[in-house]
Order: sequence, then structure tokens, then C-alpha cells
Amino acid sequence: MTSKRDVVFPPDRHALYELHRYSPAIRSNGFLFVSGQVGSRKDGSAEPDLAAQVRLAFANLNAILAEAGSSFEDVIDTTLFMIDPDSTFETLWEAAAAYWGEAPYPTVTAVGVTWLAGFDFEIKVIAKLPQ
Repeated sequence: MTSKRDVVFPPDRHALYELHRYSPAIRSNGFLFVSGQVGSRKDGSAEPDLAAQVRLAFANLNAILAEAGSSFEDVIDTTLFMIDPDSTFETLWEAAAAYWGEAPYPTVTAVGVTWLAGFDFEIKVIAKLPQ
């Protein structure tokens, strides 16, 4: 038996969803599972400035959360992926702080990776959907 996925698309999709064949987010059992979001422009290209790329990744993430009736305050688990963490972490963490909100904070795992399809930063979250 297969179940239909309850996919959430942001109002202004970028080209990466179709190009790489993935859903931006799926609602399931009261949770929203959001695919890794990058600082992608509408055409799918990377924002070259790291801080601007992080801000755009959060804007893309927040658009998906809002479309599901949620916000970053509903995020319970976060995974951050970054190329070259030693040289990028401080810049991306400063840019992310504006979106992170107040305590209590979500859980977070930060992972250094060698490849993000031309991007330097990616954020993946799980959020609890409002009742």
C-alpha cells in the first residue's frame, strides 16, 4: 500500500525542485519535514556572497514554513551543512542569528561537507505543525 505525499511548495518556487527531483517539504503526522534549503535564486543559481546566501536560504525556508501555516518558532530540529566550516561558520552563524529567534532554541547539528551542488550552506529542518 502506498500513501500519497502531502507536499508543500512555497508560493515562488525556484528551479532546483524540478531540476533535482525533490519536494521542498512534506507534512506527515503533525510534523513538517523540510528538505535542505540553500541560498538559491529563482533560476536555481547560488547567491555568491556567503552572508547573503545564508539569508536567502532562510528566506526560502521561511517561505515553505509559512505556506504550511508554520514559522521558524515551530522548528524543533535543525541540521546545518556547510562547505569549509573553519572559514565559513562565523559568517554564516552571524547571518543566521537574525532568523534564529529567542530561547528555547531548536536542536541543531552542524556538519562539514565537501559538496553542496555549488552552494556553501544548506539548512534542513523538522517543524511541529500548529494544531
